[in-house]
Amino acid sequence: MPSEEPCANPLLLGWVQEWVDQARERNSKGFTTYRKAYAALKACPVTFQHPSQLQQLKGFGPKLCNRLTEKLEKHCRENGLPVPKRPRRSTVPGLADRDDEQDGEERPAKRQRKARPYVPALRSGPYAIILGLATLEEGSRNGLTKPQLIEVAQPHCDASFTAPPDPSKFYTAWSSMKTLLEKDLVYEKGRPTRRYFLTEEGWEVARRIQQTLNPTQPRPEPSRPEPEVQEVQPAIPRPITRSPSLEVQDQPKGESSYVDVVTSGDSSSASASIPNFRPIRLAPGSFEVQLVLDVREVRAKTDRDYMQNELSKRGVNPIMRSLELGDALWIAKCKDANFLSRHGAEGDEVVLDYIVERKRLDDLIGSVKDGRFHEQKFRLKRSGVKNVVYIIEEIALDSEILERRAEMVQSAIASTQVVNGFFVKKTQKIDDTIRYLTRMTMLLKKQYESKPLLVIPTEVLTAQNYLPLLEHLREKEPSTGYYISYPAFASLASKSDMMTLRDLYLKMLMCTRQVSGEKALEIQKRWKTPYDFVKAFENCGDGEAGKKRKHEMVSGQMGNLFGRKRITKPLSQKIAEIWADP
Repeated sequence: MPSEEPCANPLLLGWVQEWVDQARERNSKGFTTYRKAYAALKACPVTFQHPSQLQQLKGFGPKLCNRLTEKLEKHCRENGLPVPKRPRRSTVPGLADRDDEQDGEERPAKRQRKARPYVPALRSGPYAIILGLATLEEGSRNGLTKPQLIEVAQPHCDASFTAPPDPSKFYTAWSSMKTLLEKDLVYEKGRPTRRYFLTEEGWEVARRIQQTLNPTQPRPEPSRPEPEVQEVQPAIPRPITRSPSLEVQDQPKGESSYVDVVTSGDSSSASASIPNFRPIRLAPGSFEVQLVLDVREVRAKTDRDYMQNELSKRGVNPIMRSLELGDALWIAKCKDANFLSRHGAEGDEVVLDYIVERKRLDDLIGSVKDGRFHEQKFRLKRSGVKNVVYIIEEIALDSEILERRAEMVQSAIASTQVVNGFFVKKTQKIDDTIRYLTRMTMLLKKQYESKPLLVIPTEVLTAQNYLPLLEHLREKEPSTGYYISYPAFASLASKSDMMTLRDLYLKMLMCTRQVSGEKALEIQKRWKTPYDFVKAFENCGDGEAGKKRKHEMVSGQMGNLFGRKRITKPLSQKIAEIWADP
């Protein structure tokens, strides 16, 4: 309804007033907007020819103006009036000046935002492509084909140009070429073989990158960019050709080659005796630190050599073999292949104190559910290797699955760090894992190759005395490391050789859901063998009273423990149902 006070646009004001009243009745969020528009239109002394001109007023946007236009057209049709035409100019002369006079001061002109020059992220796809194309001379008519460009650009990029970061994805670092083409930094010529060149703007970006890489020098000329390419390469030079590892041919020597290297020893003895021995000394310079990678560590079934090839590009030629334990470890390989055999050890490799277990997020969830996760951690703890690294690749998962399993994943990771004392390294994709293995290899080379290694002769080792011996040596000489040969390590790490009665008993206990390694160890401390455990249940008697004593036997002794070692009554009942007579 029209306003009682005189107004330059009473018809339009009346419609806005109706919408204000409707919004107030409905308690709509648009009430504030309509009220502001009403106040601005009521205070305006200028008569508008068309509702589209109202956008000059506060509170009026395109949507509200279109609604008023529809209302006006309907009003004209119903009353036989001519519909006003939309003016070419949506602004009303003098209205802006009046607003300025009302404000009492002249409004400053709106500053134009200066467009920022394009700067690609460090070691991203565009960054690497620009540096790769900058290896050409400026103005050269011979561009680079896609394979040539990938070859020169890959050393400057963390992601792969040929393989996606996740097998379920399709984009690679090469996908960023589309961005460079759209921004007119790169242009392409030729069919069917496309060749790529930098535009003038592309050369400017390349010069800025090179200036950032070497700020002490003046702005460089683009004609000879090869020194800059050398500057941004990783510390490990990329080899032109990769010689395949000879160890791949040694793959047939599997578990059977090492199964009898270390004897089992006397499993009935309560404590293993600590042997006396004279360590084998490997002098600095007589060995080389190398990475050993499990042949089953693949990116996908159709891309089995991805990790090996990418490591080789970064200057690390891994030895590929089927590992008894872990997914990667580091060895000291003797330059004299017969040195260890002459002094009481086998082979020409010594296992160092670092081992890696790699888990993709989906594999971690699966291994926790089926119990493999606890068994692997148990075997890694029994390996005697001092530094165990768990690499968790946080690949993209279905959000529903991730949300449902988030608490389980966090619990598993926390348990691995706090309870087991392992180091957990999180990566986003397999390329990050490869970079981590490369850095670790370089670090361990510096750490070990400059000092002598002390090797325990295999002849003094048994499956029973190995861990007590290591514990004794580390307490006695904490600053000195003692190591064993790879054949001895493989023999000790094999499931059949390491499975003592105690280990088998613990594994049997952990087959029960909710019985973790900590709970199993506490049970084993109280009932030393499976026979003792079953006998204890038999001594509880028969009948309903005996059944109740059996259900409460374990919780009665372990219900007062703290944290993860505590066993509740429901779990105690479940254990009794499995171990006690039905």
